[in-house]
Amino acid sequence: MNQKSTLFWETYWKEKLESAPIDASVSAWAFGADPDHLLDLVLQGKKTATCSGHLFYEKEQEPLPKAGQYAVILDSHDEPKAIIEITHVDVMPMNEVPESFARAEGEGDLSYQYWYRAHQEFFTEALEPYGLEFKEDMLLVCERFKLVYSAS
Repeated sequence: MNQKSTLFWETYWKEKLESAPIDASVSAWAFGADPDHLLDLVLQGKKTATCSGHLFYEKEQEPLPKAGQYAVILDSHDEPKAIIEITHVDVMPMNEVPESFARAEGEGDLSYQYWYRAHQEFFTEALEPYGLEFKEDMLLVCERFKLVYSAS
């Protein structure tokens, strides 16, 4: 995390009049396709889920997210704007993601069709640098989360 994200994290706990749990796991990142729009959906309470390709964790040697972890959400200028807490993580093939999850992502018209089409386009582009093609059964890491803090 950069210095601004660390300060944002510390401010959250100071305002709660608590200390951050010693074992708290926190990272900082921006949503992929349209960071500011997706951040705005989180702030409005419309977006309570997100997903990413399982193979990207493998390629980047990153651990999978877990329930109880926190994330400082950045805007497109790497400014911290919100903190979320991950409440649930599932790994499943993209073509088995339930409609309820697609709706929880809060995008477009909230339909499964919109979600599938948008994610197919996103993953097709994201896989290109690895020389890989999109497959409808690619494994996704599906996270549900709750907003716990936002910039005032």
